[in-house]
Amino acid sequence: MGILDGKVALITGAGQGVGQGIALALAKEGAHIAAIGRTEAKLHDTSSQIEAFGGQAIPVIADVNDMGDIRRSIATTVETYGRLDILVNNAYGIAIGPLLSLTDADFDRSMNGSALSTFRYMTACYPYLKASGEGAIINLSTSATRRWDAANYGFYAASKRAVEALSRAAASEWGGDNIRVNTIAPHALSPGLKGWIEANPEEAKAFFKTIPLGRVGDCEHDIGAVALFLVSSAARYVTGTVIPVDGGQAFFG
Repeated sequence: MGILDGKVALITGAGQGVGQGIALALAKEGAHIAAIGRTEAKLHDTSSQIEAFGGQAIPVIADVNDMGDIRRSIATTVETYGRLDILVNNAYGIAIGPLLSLTDADFDRSMNGSALSTFRYMTACYPYLKASGEGAIINLSTSATRRWDAANYGFYAASKRAVEALSRAAASEWGGDNIRVNTIAPHALSPGLKGWIEANPEEAKAFFKTIPLGRVGDCEHDIGAVALFLVSSAARYVTGTVIPVDGGQAFFG
């Protein structure tokens, strides 16, 4: 028996990294997963890993920047499983670099691929989460919003701060509907970061020294474990907060 038996979770960006780690963590506790993303092969990989240990998952190709795709991915999830209890907004598209090198189009892409897509998924999923009676939303932020050195992270941090504000508003407005909304700010060993570490061992060694726990978080066992707690009944009185899962690198006040 898993603590999420009978629950259905829609997870965006579930083909790799944090999204995949959260999908695996929730599925191992019985949740049925709708793995949302743009790359079919990656979504099938996540679904196959879940099915290998007896879980249930469906891959759903969708672009989180497209409202039609958003509606279709939600409809597919509900048609397949009959309900929706958990939403995880993990997918994002952002621009990183010095402010003077970025454009209005980069800003729009960062906001649309993060804050706007989060807003759209939350509001489109709202009726199903309300009907669940125990709806839970997790939105992904980043420790870059509190970096001591924000150089090159201006657009990324701005888009994720917007996600935090939307999360707090949803938690305040939807608490009476028994929908809890929390934000995770992870520091995770994503494919991109893993590649950088392998290619730059000396820089990586110095980087690890900025993390009190001395390592980058595992997508499933560190980040996914916190997500599992937040969507479970153990966190039934937790809503409207930002949880740093970053090994203590950034200060959240």
